[in-house]
Amino acid sequence: MTPVAVDYAVDGPSKGPAVLLSGSLGSDVRMWEPQVAALVAAGYRVVRYDHRGHGRSPVPPGPYALADLGADVLALLDRLRIGRADVVGLSLGGMVGMWLGQYAPRRLRTLTLCCTSAELGPPSGWADRAALVRAEGTGAVAAAVVQRWFTPQWRAANPERTRGYTDMVAATPAEGYAACCAAIETMDIAACLSRISAPTLVIAGANDQATPPQHGQRIVDAVPLARLEIIRPAAHLANAELPDTVNDLILRHLKEHS
Repeated sequence: MTPVAVDYAVDGPSKGPAVLLSGSLGSDVRMWEPQVAALVAAGYRVVRYDHRGHGRSPVPPGPYALADLGADVLALLDRLRIGRADVVGLSLGGMVGMWLGQYAPRRLRTLTLCCTSAELGPPSGWADRAALVRAEGTGAVAAAVVQRWFTPQWRAANPERTRGYTDMVAATPAEGYAACCAAIETMDIAACLSRISAPTLVIAGANDQATPPQHGQRIVDAVPLARLEIIRPAAHLANAELPDTVNDLILRHLKEHS
């Protein structure tokens, strides 16, 4: 488990409490743009990063494990001299957040899990998607991915932004995307959710077909200090579809446990 030096962006006051934003499979740091201004205005130091194999981060040969992605985060926190952070993760980023909560609890002040799951099968589906991407590139799945990311109403009202997100997925290196599929396929975090001690907010999109609200409920049922908020209308990238709602929930959670 050798960490890689992932690419990152930092906004906000250098002395502010650190909020780490961890993104979805097939995304880069731009997916968190709807959150940056609100968090910075509240005095937070906002750290966004690209998972290994995504955006401008290195693309080591796969497959990757969730532990690899978690080790990358810990190495990034060390590079930035951040002892503890409020961690916000969406989808794959939420899975990394749960891993951190189990294996590096002292590095978390709070945990916010958006549109994610602790057990997302069947494993064969992730293996098949990885094989398709390695054979045909991420462009082969980009349109279908973005269909699941947003409700039909949002896509119809935001055609340019929909194209931008589709291009984001298509630009993800095929090896990085496929290797992160393997991390989801093989993750083993569901059985130890009770070890997460950080105050945890779980946000689920009512219209999310990728990780429906019942996945969030299972997390809340197992994590001792967790609560669930279901927001609508929102699909998988709820942070972009309902940014004001998500920002308010995150900020309230951070302030309650500061």
